[in-house]
Amino acid sequence: MNPTRLLDLFCDIVRIESPSRHEAVMAARCADELRSLGFSVRFDDSAAQTESDTGNLIAHLPGTAPGHIVLSAHMDTVQPCAGIEPVVVDGVVRSAGDTILSADDKAGVAAILEGVRCVVEEGAPRPDVTVLLTTCEELHLLGSGALAEGELPVGAPCYVLDADGAPGTVVTGAPCHWGLEATFAGRASHAGVVPEAGISAICMAAAAIEAMPLGRIDEATTGNIGVISGGRETNVVPDSCTLAGECRSLYTDRVEAQKEAMTAALEQAAARFGGSVDVNWTKSYDAVLYDEDDPVVQAAARAARAAGLEPCFRHDGGGADANILAARGVRAVTLGVGMTAFHSPEEHISVADLEGTARLVESLVKEGVEA
Repeated sequence: MNPTRLLDLFCDIVRIESPSRHEAVMAARCADELRSLGFSVRFDDSAAQTESDTGNLIAHLPGTAPGHIVLSAHMDTVQPCAGIEPVVVDGVVRSAGDTILSADDKAGVAAILEGVRCVVEEGAPRPDVTVLLTTCEELHLLGSGALAEGELPVGAPCYVLDADGAPGTVVTGAPCHWGLEATFAGRASHAGVVPEAGISAICMAAAAIEAMPLGRIDEATTGNIGVISGGRETNVVPDSCTLAGECRSLYTDRVEAQKEAMTAALEQAAARFGGSVDVNWTKSYDAVLYDEDDPVVQAAARAARAAGLEPCFRHDGGGADANILAARGVRAVTLGVGMTAFHSPEEHISVADLEGTARLVESLVKEGVEA
């Protein structure tokens, strides 16, 4: 692993503005890097679904030994990402301004590129390597969700470099995600002249929220209402109000129970006030849950030790592309890259963690050689 080359690459790509749906320039840079390593590179047709200016990047490097692994990260970032200027102070990379740094997930991208480059330069035996760099991950995993069936090698280990936590962190559990939209219908009337003739959709929504189990339900389950909108004028009893929310869990039975509880609160509130509610649930992605002795988890742990890192296993409350990719036939697991305070201007990453992640990728590729 070449520390100077890695840091230069990371600083170069964080300067590329690539908010969700505008990843084309970042994708072109990554494609050039991968082609220089001998990868064949193409872009899928996912842009038609995601409305991005590019598709997911899929690259393949033939192996020199049996085996196949997939390395994945995402190319998009949240805002504000215009004019990012990285600075290194006391071994930590930060943004010089009021922007994010975009270590989420350009630390993962840089580590993949440097780690694979090291294996190629060394000439060490390597398996087939597929690199998947997705678009629109920050938009509820739209890019990976639009990835066609059959794009990835069935049964192969897939390492998604996209979590906080020091390199060596293995996310053994990440929840499924269900999105909620509910629209209350009441009856409008003049709020000053005949308020009793109206049925307030906002009051129904408020009563439903008050009755719902929300927040931390148990160690594996959460619920939230994040958006509420309704009403037209202050002198009109509102006849419409819409709520948007979600629930998550590592376990199917628990998320179903949470959905039922939230739905019951909505329906009971509508009935109490004499209105109605239209409730729609949409599943965004399934849960990923591995035992610590699962082969893909243990392979990641062995690679971490070989890279001089301490393996750490944990469950997470958020989803990542691994949640989608696991349903595409690969054994997908998310790994920590050391990003800290991501999605904020305080985002940063230590140079040591950036280097550790690149060493981890190098070890993962070598670990992928079948005995």
